[in-house]
Amino acid sequence: MITRSEISEEMTRRLENNPGLVLLGPRQCGKTTLARQVAQELGAVFFDLEHPDDARALENPMLALESTPVG
Repeated sequence: MITRSEISEEMTRRLENNPGLVLLGPRQCGKTTLARQVAQELGAVFFDLEHPDDARALENPMLALESTPVG
């Protein structure tokens, strides 16, 4: 079994070379919790595409990302 700490470390490693990361998996397995945790540790921006405000903001991604450290 892969532990959350292993996944968290892998996410952090991959985010060093890529500006974004997508987590896919079954419902209620901890994807959002893990993503929020890693984003907070890295000082990264977190978008939850199931949250209406985030989804609406990303309808215009350049505008949404403009005020982020990446933008």
